[in-house]
Amino acid sequence: MIKTKRLKVLPFENTYTEAYYRGFDADITKYQYPEPFKSLEEAKVFLQGFREDMEKSEMLFYVILDSEEEFVGSVEVHGLQDEMPELGIWIVKQQQGKGYAYEALRAVVDYVNGKYGKKKFFYEADVRNVGSRKLLHKFQYEEKDVDKFTTESGKYLELLGAILEV
Repeated sequence: MIKTKRLKVLPFENTYTEAYYRGFDADITKYQYPEPFKSLEEAKVFLQGFREDMEKSEMLFYVILDSEEEFVGSVEVHGLQDEMPELGIWIVKQQQGKGYAYEALRAVVDYVNGKYGKKKFFYEADVRNVGSRKLLHKFQYEEKDVDKFTTESGKYLELLGAILEV
């Protein structure tokens, strides 16, 4: 467990599947590659894949809880064995704008740096996603190219890549 002033960041457990499913909706995924889950069962299968990758030490997959143990969102570190792992984070709509994303992501980045010696992380956010862009500006980073494309589901994205440095 990683603790911050206001949050607990814990390895994902199945008890959080329903909260994840409810929160990971069309608004949250508007500027992300994934789509919302069509069913709770689909969410279970997908999240089990993340848990298996975590058990193989390929990634870290955490839930974020507030001081009252309420589900706030999740944070992931993909490609943990790579030189530059990729970060992912999302916060439920009702909890956005409180600084939780930065607090959780900063704690995870510091943890991964200390435990695995990772100094650089890849982070990607759609140029139209104001919250994710604000989050990026709270870190030391170098912008990369914008990747413009349409997903298989027909969603148009403009993902700005960035390298965050510890």
